[in-house]
Amino acid sequence: MKKIIQITLITLTVSGVFAQDKHSLWLDLELSNYEYPYPVAILNLNIQGQDLNMAYMDVMPEHHNGKNIILFHGKNFNGAYWKTTIKALTNEGFRVIVPDQIGFGKSSKPQHFHYTFQQLALNTKTLLDTLKVEKTAVLGHSMGGMLATRFTLMYPEVTEKLILENPIGLEDWKLKVPYKPVEWWYSNELKKNYKGIKKYQLTNYYDNTWKSEYDEWVNLLAGWTLNSDYKTIAWNNALTYDMIFTQPVLYEFKNITTPTLLIIGTRDRTALGKPLVSEEVKQTMGLYSELGKKTQKEIPNSELVEIENVGHLPHIERFERFIKPLLKFLKK
Repeated sequence: MKKIIQITLITLTVSGVFAQDKHSLWLDLELSNYEYPYPVAILNLNIQGQDLNMAYMDVMPEHHNGKNIILFHGKNFNGAYWKTTIKALTNEGFRVIVPDQIGFGKSSKPQHFHYTFQQLALNTKTLLDTLKVEKTAVLGHSMGGMLATRFTLMYPEVTEKLILENPIGLEDWKLKVPYKPVEWWYSNELKKNYKGIKKYQLTNYYDNTWKSEYDEWVNLLAGWTLNSDYKTIAWNNALTYDMIFTQPVLYEFKNITTPTLLIIGTRDRTALGKPLVSEEVKQTMGLYSELGKKTQKEIPNSELVEIENVGHLPHIERFERFIKPLLKFLKK
């Protein structure tokens, strides 16, 4: 199937689209009324019989040190939440490329799509080829950690260094959680609203301690629930949950040949399917203080930096404790 590739620059002028900590404003499917921290471009792809747009930021520093890094977002996020990370990396001379994967952020939300980490990795490789980037470091957070792992396994010749920030998928949930079909995940997505989304993030990400800067990441998800086309977003969310649940990468950690850094907030307890298991089983899931050490032993040539009393989002919750080991690793 022939790929159609075209790059278009998006100019965004809307700001202040959210009310603080109370109500989210309506957002369209591709977040055109939400401004990203850097200019956004579009890669047009023809995949699985349909034309889709892959949005991305490509931020070139004033003085490029010759090194590149690509940042993979998590499931409940998009490229915008890397704002402070992009600034810090470009200040150090790195070119920073930040895609929104298909189904996320400003990228297309297909009516039908077979989601695999391999497909998302291939889309990303096409982006790098379009930008003529032959070598890059790869940083993935949460679901992005699973994708970064798959990308590294598929394209070791491209990946100079791998960084995993609180990646999910360090354990195989299929061994403990009963399988639920896509329709079950879809039904759950349709029930989401501002209150429920904030409660989930408060409990699972921030240990019941909220700061005003966290509001934005709730509002981005809640704003979509106000859209009459939210069913499309909910369906894509359900498909990606199924992808995460059924496509573990941990059994292939031993095959990673790229120098790897694990940055782990040890307070994290994120795990897929907790509501489906007993309280006893639930207590054995998402123990990042143990999972980080276990994973470091499984990945050859890897290092572990544990950040105590930090949850699922070190680069949001404790940025300085995140960026220092990241820069040290990248400069080696």
